[in-house]
Amino acid sequence: MPIRVTLDVMLAKRKVRAKDLAARIGLSETQLSLLRTGKVKGMRFETLSKICLILECRPADIMEYDPDDNDLNTGED
Repeated sequence: MPIRVTLDVMLAKRKVRAKDLAARIGLSETQLSLLRTGKVKGMRFETLSKICLILECRPADIMEYDPDDNDLNTGED
């Protein structure tokens, strides 16, 4: 998947613990951990907005895009 979550970098820059962020945005620590490690397929815009508000950042600060032409292939011919 060409989207990489770089939330850990922003947490370190802002000196915010993942546990504290999870509590403030209303996610379980487990769910936030899955998000931080890129093991989720999606995220609600509401969750993204809360993360950006708390960390005072933009979505591009916590996600990176790596182009991959294979993502255009849906498996259907």
